[in-house]
Formats: sequence, structure tokens, C-alpha cells
Amino acid sequence: MSRRAALAWTVASLLLCAAVILGWSWVSAANLVSRAFLPSPERTWAALLRGLESGTMRGDLLATVERMALGWLLASVAGVALGAAVGISAGARTLLGPTLEFLRPLPASALIPVGIAFFGLTQTMVLGVICFGTLWPMLLATVQGFAGVEPRLREVAQLLHLGRWDVILKIALPNALPDILAGMRLGLTVALILSVVGEMLAGQEGLGLGILLASRSFRAPDLFAGVAMLGVVGLVSNALLAGVEHRLLRWMPNRAAGR
Repeated sequence: MSRRAALAWTVASLLLCAAVILGWSWVSAANLVSRAFLPSPERTWAALLRGLESGTMRGDLLATVERMALGWLLASVAGVALGAAVGISAGARTLLGPTLEFLRPLPASALIPVGIAFFGLTQTMVLGVICFGTLWPMLLATVQGFAGVEPRLREVAQLLHLGRWDVILKIALPNALPDILAGMRLGLTVALILSVVGEMLAGQEGLGLGILLASRSFRAPDLFAGVAMLGVVGLVSNALLAGVEHRLLRWMPNRAAGR
């Protein structure tokens, strides 16, 4: 995509955001929805600033981001390591495939009662749920990346008498890297969602609990401010990871052509 086309899409995206905010403001001003449930953008912005200035929103934000990042990092290490071990070996894929396919569809939220039974309403329970739900996108993407190595590359490795670790580091890992990074981006979104759900259910400090308490006390501006902050967290974290992905994949021809 050329720079001019990228700029055009960016402008179009900003205009769409502005249109959504204007529509929201119009609906609120026309009182089509009770202001007890739908505050105006101005009241939401004021609540956001008030929460940041008082430190309440900052504390909730840091707690959620820390929980999300830690769960995502643990799941990334486990998912990539296990995915590489399974993907590089056809025998491992045959042996572990049925077990992985059995566990993969299980929704992480369904395991929250199990986590509560073992760990109670604690930080450990929330972190365990985040790790379990975030693990699968990265694990399956890594398996696919390592299993999808071009057979001719394997033949070249045999001709060059490359060792197992050389094959993994010089051939399999570069081939799997785009899939791994895509899985990590998806996993980061899942980690944020599960952080919020876990905070709501376990009563742990964070944006999820703040949103829940605001809804119970009918503080709509604070509720929408918390939701808006979650959107910002998702947007910034995805942008950071996309930047890392772009730098790591600059060697790929299609990435270079898209700059």
C-alpha cells in the first residue's frame, strides 16, 4: 500500500470515529435514550479526566494492564515453546492432536468456577484463566507455522547436514514467525477481555471492577469512561505489537513492498 493510500485510509478512519461521536452526541442531546444510561460524550470525557486526576482511573488502568501483560507473557512463552515442540514433529502432532483439539474449544470463562474452587476469588485464579484462554491462539498458530515448513527447505537442510537446532532456528522459526506474531496479537486481545471478566467476577482491582461498580450505582459517565479506557488500552497495545511485528518481518518481500 502506497503512502498516499495509507494516508487516505487513516483520514477515512478518523472521519468515521468523528461521525460516531457526533451521532452519540446527537442521540444523547435528543434524549432518545435516558441520560441515566447514555451520557453525552462531554460528560464521559469529564468523568475520564476526573478519574485520572483523582488517581482512581490510573490505579485501575495499571492493575488491568499489569494483569493482562503478565498473563499474555506467560501464555506466550508456554504457547510458543509447546507449539514449536508439537509443530516440528509429525509424531508429536499425531500423539497430542486429539488432546489439543479437545481442550481448544473449551471457553476460558467456563473454567472460572473450576479456578474459583481451587484458588478462590484471588489474583491467581484470574491469572490462570487469562493464561488458559490466551494460550490457544499462540499455540495453534505456532504449530501451524512450524508444521508448514516447505518440504524443499527440509531437503536442503539435510543436504547441508544441518543439526536439529540449526533447522529450528534458521529455517522453521523464520517460517513460523508471521503465524506466531499473528497469534500473539490475537492472544493480547483475549488477555484484555479475560482480565476484565476476571476482575468483575473475582472483585479484583482494575477497570473491569470499576465498570461493574459504576453500572451498579448508575454512574453512567464513569461506566462509559471505563469502557473508553479499555478501548484505548486495546488500541495502544495492538499498535505497539503491530510495530514490533513490522520490524521483525521487514525481511519478508510482501512486507517490504507494503511500506
